[in-house]
Amino acid sequence: MSDVLDEVLSVISAAPRSAAALTLYALVSTLEHEGAGCLFKLDKLRDLSAAQRRLAYELMEMMAERRSGDAAWAAAKAQMDESVRCG
Repeated sequence: MSDVLDEVLSVISAAPRSAAALTLYALVSTLEHEGAGCLFKLDKLRDLSAAQRRLAYELMEMMAERRSGDAAWAAAKAQMDESVRCG
């Protein structure tokens, strides 16, 4: 798994109901749907710390590199789904 996905998973697993976790989770979920235009309300980035915004930007870079939805992304997303569902 990539470092950014590991870091995002760590934020989500640590506090799955926090604003930061849910914002990052929403971004990951949104970036998987390029056909829908990857619609994400950018003002939600204000709910993140500077370090968490860096993760968000790195996720967007992964999407730009067409890496959202690859095997590492899918594995991390499955773990994020579980954390959010059970958290």
